[in-house]
Amino acid sequence: MRIDIVTIFPQMLEGFFAAGVIGAARQAGIVEIYIHNLRDFTTDKHRQVDDRPYGGGPGMVLKPEPFFRAVEFIKSQLTVQPRVILLSAQGKLFTQEIAKELARESAIILLCGRYEGVDERVLHICTDELSIGDYVLSGGEAAAAVVAECVARLVPGVVGKHESLEQDSFYNERLLGPPQYTRPPEFRGLRVPEVLLTGDHKRVEEFRRRAALEKTLKNRPDLLAPSPPAPLPSEEEGSQG
Repeated sequence: MRIDIVTIFPQMLEGFFAAGVIGAARQAGIVEIYIHNLRDFTTDKHRQVDDRPYGGGPGMVLKPEPFFRAVEFIKSQLTVQPRVILLSAQGKLFTQEIAKELARESAIILLCGRYEGVDERVLHICTDELSIGDYVLSGGEAAAAVVAECVARLVPGVVGKHESLEQDSFYNERLLGPPQYTRPPEFRGLRVPEVLLTGDHKRVEEFRRRAALEKTLKNRPDLLAPSPPAPLPSEEEGSQG
């Protein structure tokens, strides 16, 4: 899989992707991650990427031209059509399900916003607009790191054991992961639950399932709320063959 990231601060991301399982996957050639400086796709001597917003208002807006050129340059290096994703506070909420969907792609391009946002015309070259949460960041770099790592670790071979992924929060269902423990069995009067020391796999799985439900109920009860029923088709829709 190939991931390209376009940003005005490439140095913010270079170190992040050099370490951990993603860094190892890059070295092994399992995942390719390229970080592009948006300023490299300007044509003026000042390498200007932003300008004042039409209609007035505070701050600056990132111009469309450098993003168009960056995406066109990256696409010229590919033999497949990539998903082009603008990371934005106005985007659709990024979830594990979307990460699984993106992990099936051969290439994705992540565009990082800054300042007061990105010229809306950039969306004409995007397939998706994603947000990592209902809060505001100074730019899209942190969001790009989140999306890239979440997607890359789902690529076969990046994480050593597939079972590790299956125990992640949100992987198979809308539940948080169960609590985890390791040695020592007792620390400052705090003991590991006895069931985890028994070696009884069935009891351990039952404990983890129950603990995951309890943790989800405590921290994210919204995940346990029933999904709204699908709307019934209208008579006109129902009559179509």
